[in-house]
Amino acid sequence: MTATTASHAADLVAALLFVLSLAGLSQHRTSRAGVAYGIAGMALALVATVVVAAQDVSAGVVALIVLAMALGGAAGLWRARRVEMTQMPELIAVLHSFVGLAAVLVGWNGYLEVESHGAAQTRVAGELLGIHHAEVFIGVFIGAVTFTGSVVAYLKLSARIASRPLVLPGKNALNVTALAAFAVLTAWFTAAPGLGLMIAVTVLALALGWHLVASIGGGDMPVVVSMLNSYSGWAAAAAGFLLDNDLLIVTGALVGSSGAYLSYIMCRAMNRSFLSVIAGGFGIEAPSGAAQEQGEHREVRAEEVAALLAAARSVVITPGYGMAVAQAQHPVAELTRRLRERGIEVRFGVHPVAGRLPGHMNVLLAEAKVPYDIVLEMDEINDDLAATSVVLVIGANDTVNPAAMDDPASPIAGMPVLRVWEAEQVVVFKRSMASGYAGVQNPLFFRENTGMLFGDAKQSVEAILQALPEGHGGPASAVRQTTPAAG
Repeated sequence: MTATTASHAADLVAALLFVLSLAGLSQHRTSRAGVAYGIAGMALALVATVVVAAQDVSAGVVALIVLAMALGGAAGLWRARRVEMTQMPELIAVLHSFVGLAAVLVGWNGYLEVESHGAAQTRVAGELLGIHHAEVFIGVFIGAVTFTGSVVAYLKLSARIASRPLVLPGKNALNVTALAAFAVLTAWFTAAPGLGLMIAVTVLALALGWHLVASIGGGDMPVVVSMLNSYSGWAAAAAGFLLDNDLLIVTGALVGSSGAYLSYIMCRAMNRSFLSVIAGGFGIEAPSGAAQEQGEHREVRAEEVAALLAAARSVVITPGYGMAVAQAQHPVAELTRRLRERGIEVRFGVHPVAGRLPGHMNVLLAEAKVPYDIVLEMDEINDDLAATSVVLVIGANDTVNPAAMDDPASPIAGMPVLRVWEAEQVVVFKRSMASGYAGVQNPLFFRENTGMLFGDAKQSVEAILQALPEGHGGPASAVRQTTPAAG
């Protein structure tokens, strides 16, 4: 078997491993296996790339490739060990930017290679030359949009710039004009390529990527993250066409299509269309009083919440980004364990867009070793909330806002939410009465069955643990102890 044949076989196996990785990551119980499949596939792809490169370039170039891989791997391991789970959204945004930048560099290299050597001396000639020019132009455009869009997403997620949307006059017209200009430039470049056109499309795409994400509000950040994930996949696929790398094409298509579908799921979870997200974010057209208080709230203390939990039959915990910021997942897991030991039914209700990226809360709870079988999605838990004794809203806001159902004028009207207000008692963990990330006030805070527990979520949960009465045997276990055994 020749090295080329072996490389093609390795690419096929790697592609299958990537498919298995996506399948594994779709389930909690198989997520670890999914990650392992992905790592194995990427390692195999890298080895195959080096083997193929060794046939066409000198040993010195191969050594540089191996050195680059080693440096990149070391940097990735270092960053992965240091990153906090609360920083995962911005880390993912940064990684997306790397993919976009790589696509831009590959596109420029593809253009310069043909221009410097001439089409006749390269593998691109004849009728394929026009296709090559289009590939170069489209790859650079997608990559540049992904790069600056991901950088802006990182800056918003890390609070280095304001999360509120940038609203320029005629911003939608600007986006449409940029896309139209890209179409015209592509046709021009395909017919008569030139350095000036390459510079023009690069600058245009960089500006468009920045404006697209800057004009999207914080309430839509989960969709933005999945959208950029899709963009990075298509950028990788475009690079694969330029490099004549089938595996890169397949991998990019997998990432691009799965990211697009995830964006669709996120949009459906917010009752929004993808185009409306691109056009702007939550809160842009909110009435001036939307973030003002709408009544009097009732403040509770940790001791009161502990007594409430000790007397409960069932508890549902709905986490949000505030739990991530406070790093409260481990005390929450301990509270869950303590309550379940008392015979109290405890479950988690996770909204699809809770946190700053899809699955953010699930990752945090898994890290704290919360059992997978008690972590339920919104659709699985919503109908049970009316029969729940206590709901703990830990750091969530927009995903539990009844205005989505009750106020047609609200910017989040129609968005599916967790109906926590239907429970007997609701306790909201917040630092203050400030509105959520989307800038919309929450009427839940002013309902009669809602108590506000102010402070850092981690410290609040730890205080509840200290105040929780010792011993076992809550109401649920007492019922079981007095019920005759079946049969």
